Amino acid sequence: MAMDLTEARERMVVEQLERRGIKDARVLAAMRSVARDRFIPPEFADHAYDDGPLPIGSSQTISQPYMVALMSEVAALTGGERVLEVGYQLRGWVRPL
Repeated sequence: MAMDLTEARERMVVEQLERRGIKDARVLAAMRSVARDRFIPPEFADHAYDDGPLPIGSSQTISQPYMVALMSEVAALTGGERVLEVGYQLRGWVRPL
């Protein structure tokens, strides 16, 4: 049976982010709306919303959702800033968040 990835994403937000203290509504909304499963190899889709990094090729990983949410919240961006995110993930999941 295929996993409901939308349900898994919502569970990730509640269980991994909100319960750990992420409170910024914009960060939580972004984490709810950007589908992490679209940025990983298909064979890892059932693990897209697990609490940990996942391999994305070239010996690189996609970051743990909590770490991405925490960095985003701590940055306290208001919307007018320009941000340079350095690393392999420039083509991945962090960029649209």
